[in-house]
Amino acid sequence: MSRLVLNRIAEALERMAPAPLAAAEFGAADAFIWHVEPDAVVPVPDVSRVDLSLLIGISRSRDTLLENTLQFARGLPANNALLWGARGMGKSSLVKSVHAEVLRQGLVLKIVEVQREDLPSISRLLTLLRASSERFILFCDDLSFSHDDQHYKSLKAVLDGGIEGRPDNVLFYATSNRRHLMPRDMIENERSSSISPSEAVEEKVSLSDRFGLWLGFHPCDQDEYLEMIRGYCRAWGIEIDEDTLRAEAIEWQATRGSRSGRVAWQYFTDLAGRRGVVL
Repeated sequence: MSRLVLNRIAEALERMAPAPLAAAEFGAADAFIWHVEPDAVVPVPDVSRVDLSLLIGISRSRDTLLENTLQFARGLPANNALLWGARGMGKSSLVKSVHAEVLRQGLVLKIVEVQREDLPSISRLLTLLRASSERFILFCDDLSFSHDDQHYKSLKAVLDGGIEGRPDNVLFYATSNRRHLMPRDMIENERSSSISPSEAVEEKVSLSDRFGLWLGFHPCDQDEYLEMIRGYCRAWGIEIDEDTLRAEAIEWQATRGSRSGRVAWQYFTDLAGRRGVVL
């Protein structure tokens, strides 16, 4: 094979190979989103979140996650956290609000959001973060796995870290509607159809065991639901008769078929719009 042909092959391979990941400017913001193809950590200048004091009915989870995050930001040992449970009860809001509270207390902490479908690229992100002097919360919202989903194997790089171990400056927080990150019927199907039922599900089910903190979120009752709305009204200075608020809020949740922090915020958004209040 001629030298000219070899040079052309080498040049073609260079074009196919991904460019080396440039050092991220972590001083540009406190929050980032991880993108792939090409790999990049993109700053988020304005994070969508609510004040920690407005999260009603989850005080125990709030206090536990805040203390864990403060420990980590101070350079002390802390646990990965799985926030699981009812939809719309403030799991992702709590993560973002806790991060804001840590910053308010004068500590330096970055948060990087990772999409579930990008988990196979997580080792590349960890390499980037390992080289930084900053401390990071990796955040994956609505994490779950289906029967044939292999992405959970990539997550172990964050939770266990393989030979290198998880970087000391990285912690992983995830939210999920499922405590074991996979549907119960799929767990049972694997148990019933496998020659070795316990081994068939152990790898996936044990993934949730790798989180040091399990924080459960449960549906709110009517009093908590109404108190959430009152808290929003106080925070934005909206005055409304208690009987009117109660009647409208209960009718609103009845049309949605559920009560949750999300439904409370949706009613309040409608109320603020009708009152001409900008949120």
